[in-house]
Parts: sequence; C-alpha cells; structure tokens
Amino acid sequence: MHLDVQDLRNFYYRSRLGRAVQKAVREQVLQFWPEAQGQTVVGFGFAVPFLRPYLQDARRVIGLMPGPQGVIGWPQGMANVSVLCEETLWPLETGRVDKLLVMHGLETSENPGALLEECWRVLGPGGSALFMVPNRAGLWSRSDKTPFGYGRPYSQSQLENQLKLHSFLPIGHATTLYQPPSEGRFWRRTAGMWERLGGRFSMVVSGGVLLVEATKRVQAPSGPGLRETVRRPLEVLKPKPKPEAKPV
Repeated sequence: MHLDVQDLRNFYYRSRLGRAVQKAVREQVLQFWPEAQGQTVVGFGFAVPFLRPYLQDARRVIGLMPGPQGVIGWPQGMANVSVLCEETLWPLETGRVDKLLVMHGLETSENPGALLEECWRVLGPGGSALFMVPNRAGLWSRSDKTPFGYGRPYSQSQLENQLKLHSFLPIGHATTLYQPPSEGRFWRRTAGMWERLGGRFSMVVSGGVLLVEATKRVQAPSGPGLRETVRRPLEVLKPKPKPEAKPV
C-alpha cells in the first residue's frame, strides 16, 4: 500500500520531525555518494528530499513517483523534474541511470520483485543503486505516526537476499535515524546527539532506516559464442599460396 504524496510532503516539509529525518538521512546518502558530477541521478518513490544535493552538478536529476502514491512538482521555484509513472514501467531507457535512489518505494510495493527488475533494467554498467527501507529492528517501523511505520520493514539479510535474487550485488550498508520518532521538544533538541551516539554504538542500538548499496550483476554468457572453433572456415579467408619459381 503506497502512502499518499500529500502526507509524505507534509511530513518531510511541514513537520519538525520530518525535517530532522531529511537532515539525518541526507547526510548518510552523501556518505555513499559524495557527488554526481555529469551523471544521471534518479529517485523512485518519494526520494526527492534527498536528491537536492545533486541538482547543481548532475547531468540530469529525475524524481519518479508511482501512480498509486501521486506526484507533486519538485523542486519548488525551479524547473520541475518530477514524473508520474507506473510502478514497474518507467519512462527511462535501459541502462542509462548512473545513480538510483529508492525511498518509500520497495517496502510499500505490491510487487517488489517486478520493481527490482525495473531497477535493474534502467541501471547502467558501473552504476549504483541505493535502497532505503524501514529497519525491522528499529523503533521507527513500529510507529505509524511516520511514513516508516507502513509497508514491510526489512532486516539487512532480508533486503540483501532479495537484491541478490534479482541480479544485484550488495556492496555496502548503513543505518541511520537513531533518534526516537517523537515530536517532543527534548527529543528534537537532542536529535543530533542521538545520531552521533547511534553511529558509534550501532552494534547495540538499531537505526530506524536501513540503507543498502548495490551494483548491477551481469551474468557471463554461457553459450559457445565465439569460443567454438569454426569447423569449416571459409576458403576465401585462407591465405593464397605463393607460386613456386620455375627453373629457367
């Protein structure tokens, strides 16, 4: 079940808690992708709050939003890059995306396998995909006051196994959102402290959001191809023998 785009916008842009989530998650995304100079960056679901750092230097930034969720214009005050699309049929050419960010898309999808196949299709050789989902062990997936309390939460092993089944190769992971999912004044004032402490003691404390970076895995051709010796080569390709010199 997809969340409504108006609810997502209100959370991220009109609540103190949502703005704190933006800051914490965006900093973690920048740890994976410090820059995107001249690259094509695509977000699916409601990933636009975390694409802003790439607007200036990327060759192209696109925010794909699934039909059941709805779409909003983004970024405000600039040329719109948001596109309404089918969940498993994106208006993108195959293999043209350098960086793909999936947020509020995988855990709410009714067909996550087909969605991952579409992610694999558009990702280019050498490209990188970053999947962000609610952490099953975290506090945020247990509260329906935020978008992370909806859909199916994942553990790291569950998400990585799902990616491997659809020809992705996980290469890195992280967690963030160690602050409690509360609008309380004390928790908002100390949010930065909880993020720093959680990063240091992540083996003990579980973050609310799980991030897994993966690349596209391409199987080597299994057929004979060019390795099989041609049994009857074309005669025209054979070198012509030199004529022998006749005695005078």
